[in-house]
Amino acid sequence: MICARLVFASLLAIGVGTSSAIAQDYPSKPIKMIVPFIPGSPVDVLARLVSNHLAPRLGQSIVIENKPGAGTTIGTKIAASADPDGYTLMIAATSFAISSAMYSNLGYDPLKSFDAVGFLARSPQLLVITPDVPAKTLKEFVAYAHANPGKLNFGFGLGTLPQILGEYFKVLTKTDIASIPYKGGEQVRVDMLGGRIQMNFGPPPSVMSLIRQGKVRALAVTSEARYQDLPDVPTFKESGLPQLSVSFTAGFVAPAGTPKPILRRLNDSLNETLRSPELGAAMAKLGFQPEAWTIAQYEAFLADEVKLWPGILKATGVSVK
Repeated sequence: MICARLVFASLLAIGVGTSSAIAQDYPSKPIKMIVPFIPGSPVDVLARLVSNHLAPRLGQSIVIENKPGAGTTIGTKIAASADPDGYTLMIAATSFAISSAMYSNLGYDPLKSFDAVGFLARSPQLLVITPDVPAKTLKEFVAYAHANPGKLNFGFGLGTLPQILGEYFKVLTKTDIASIPYKGGEQVRVDMLGGRIQMNFGPPPSVMSLIRQGKVRALAVTSEARYQDLPDVPTFKESGLPQLSVSFTAGFVAPAGTPKPILRRLNDSLNETLRSPELGAAMAKLGFQPEAWTIAQYEAFLADEVKLWPGILKATGVSVK
């Protein structure tokens, strides 16, 4: 019995020592960060901002690789198939969970194919319309859409939160607005300026300058409270559509099987970075609210997100074969 205990203790010590060595040696080379969105998009900007502040804490550079397409599933599949050694990470936004409910035969499972690294931030979405639409409030916009069925165009990045919010909005308000898919949200807003798109959901970083210039008009925000930089814009809850109180979220994930000591090292370093006043101020300017979570908290959040979206998608009728 004593001998067995000694053997177990020795094996445990070896395991602990190995784990410590893994965490101590990591990282020894640059880390690749896959961003399944187009360059310049809000998620891309967020990934670059956080990575630039995180890299010095890790002692290695973080190289961004944009892999957009198919509602973010192309880049996500690439990340899922990468070696689980801590040298490939991915930023997972709300579309990470939405895509799992929208697409069949993804080639990966959002929960089983990835390990949670840490939560980053949340941000509301703003419903904006072009100034040529004669509506100053959400109620007036719905009335105008009812009076002009099929004459308005709603643009969105395929497989993203704005698409689902827009389609859900149409269902809830019983409006006939044409849906126009794009590869990314920034392309939508270019076409809004060109008069081809009249309605869009977008994060503050993407639409605030357009709102301030009078090129688009904000009608409502998805957050529980009014957005601080637009105090005159009501929430959807205030406007009678509490179902649309859904915010954008993002975090970092790694391929499943990444050693736990590496995940803990990344999570610790990430949370220290997110608590930096300098980074917090930079993120706030872009409309993001940073939040430092444990790995377990982020895992639970992702599990809840994956359960949330199938019901909403069923209500909207959105699907991709």
